[in-house]
Amino acid sequence: MPVIELSLSGRPKSARVVGIDLGTTNSLVAYMSESGPEVVRDENGNGLVPSVVFYESDNDRLLVGEAARDNLVFEPRKAIYSVKRFMGKGSADVQEDLSLVPFKIAPASEHVIGFEMGDRVFTPPEISAFILRELKKRASRFFGEEVLQAVITVPAYFNDAQRQATKDAGHLAGLDVLRIVNEPTAASLAYGIDKRNEAVVAVYDFGGGTFDISILKLKDGIFEVLATNGDTHLGGDDIDNRLITTIVDDVERCFNRSLRGNPELFQVTRKAAIRAKHQLSTDDRAMIEIKGNDQHEEYRREITRDEFNELISDIVERTLAPCKQALKDLNLAPEQIDEVVMVGGSTRIPLVRDKVKELFKREPHLEVNADEVVALGAAIQADVLAGGRRDLLLLDVTPLSLGIETMGGVVARIIHRNATIPTSAAEMFTTWVDYQTGIDIHVLQGERELVDDCRSLAKFTLKGTPPQPAGLPRIEVRFLIDANGILTVSARDQRTNQEQSIEVKPSYGLTDDQIEKMLLDSFEFAEEDVLKRQLIEARNEAETVMRAAEKALVEHPRGLIDENEQLGIRRAIDELRQTVGTDDTQLIREKTTALDEKSHHLAELIMDGALVAAFKNRKASEVAEG
Repeated sequence: MPVIELSLSGRPKSARVVGIDLGTTNSLVAYMSESGPEVVRDENGNGLVPSVVFYESDNDRLLVGEAARDNLVFEPRKAIYSVKRFMGKGSADVQEDLSLVPFKIAPASEHVIGFEMGDRVFTPPEISAFILRELKKRASRFFGEEVLQAVITVPAYFNDAQRQATKDAGHLAGLDVLRIVNEPTAASLAYGIDKRNEAVVAVYDFGGGTFDISILKLKDGIFEVLATNGDTHLGGDDIDNRLITTIVDDVERCFNRSLRGNPELFQVTRKAAIRAKHQLSTDDRAMIEIKGNDQHEEYRREITRDEFNELISDIVERTLAPCKQALKDLNLAPEQIDEVVMVGGSTRIPLVRDKVKELFKREPHLEVNADEVVALGAAIQADVLAGGRRDLLLLDVTPLSLGIETMGGVVARIIHRNATIPTSAAEMFTTWVDYQTGIDIHVLQGERELVDDCRSLAKFTLKGTPPQPAGLPRIEVRFLIDANGILTVSARDQRTNQEQSIEVKPSYGLTDDQIEKMLLDSFEFAEEDVLKRQLIEARNEAETVMRAAEKALVEHPRGLIDENEQLGIRRAIDELRQTVGTDDTQLIREKTTALDEKSHHLAELIMDGALVAAFKNRKASEVAEG
């Protein structure tokens, strides 16, 4: 009887595993041939599938790719493009993006965006699934068999929600997603850098909707991502929108009317602006020509490369800050980078290339097609997972630290930023309140010291813990990040083995600006944050010592200490209580130490009494054995 090998999802494994670049502007699928990675192309030799979905309401069918992009010009409200920018986000996160596109958002889109297309509503993962299904269909037709397994790439700075949304899209498309791989990591493979014995590589990825910088170390066939940084709200779309806004304003002045209420003319203008951008990558000047609905309306304007550079210079400069921060994180000078790799369509812009060369003080690699490089790298990784190559290992990192909330609103980090994934780590915690039977676990992401300054990812409760005095329970909290960057958090009572876990799907509601600022704020406010944390920890310690001292005074047997010693302890408690409400960390610690010293003798006597009582009725042999 033949044996059918199953994948993790339970479906039969395909003989083929493909690599997919699910891009903001275009998407591709690639595979590993005998001669190396290759993009799967259509009958016209085109490998790109525009990341556009169009709903034909008359026929109740969806068009994907070229056909969808063709219809976009005429009925833009029935089309969705640049959906990658909306993956894993709520409507509050993307208001700026929505102002620049003609999409209609369905009511009740607070947590998960719903796009209205005709009389139907689709979420971003569903739209992405249509694109992935088109790529799957193309690959299956090429191989003559259904392709069921894939590696899908994402920007290195995608958070957990965005990665999970991408994985969900793959499943909706009928794909078993073997791995979510960072785009810069995949790109480094496509450039063949793995053939070097040792190198430090900077991968500058400026795509349609996101910007990433990754610094990788290659040694003996092992790729390790040392650091990642980037901007989830910065890409070629921003350059397009800057140029489009400029041209639209100009056209409106020329035609003496608004284009915002004319989506067809707006799309014509958009295409003309993007065409000019492409031309300026090779020529010093480009002509923009737009005809209005009225035969007398005609717009002509020449734009030079210098004008274009001036228009977008601040956007390009925004890409350099994360590059400098990544170098600073690793204490590296630009001269210590051996190779610089350029990825993404926006790297065709001469100004971008010049700025990267100036920053890293070396010529960047530009040999591989910027649009195809990520898909080709994904195909190599797919081949690794399929067993085709065993001499290569990729190690990614988590871009932000992860931890939980502890007493006083302080963050206890469990997995630190730039930890190699897959990874797991655990820490022991205890209770603060007597006789708790439920323990709340609040999972956080970020580099700041206090909960209010970090991103809330999830909350759950470990129930059923036996009631015990504060400080006695031992609760192990374990974080596990799998190879796809998805986080699972579990909490277990060491005494009862009661356990609760959750796969983290982060809450929404933070704006893009807040997310972008998280890392930079951690450096800007580092000193202030540490001082706040020290104050909270000093207050927590003071409360613990006061509570123990008060309990000892109440419970100690009469006559154990004299009245003068009792009075000294009470006076030390009062002084500490008056101090603990101040912001003087040093004074709180001094008064805490003073109380600890005053009550130390009483604590020793109580402990001695407890030991005598425990051993009172036991035989000498039992004591020795115990």
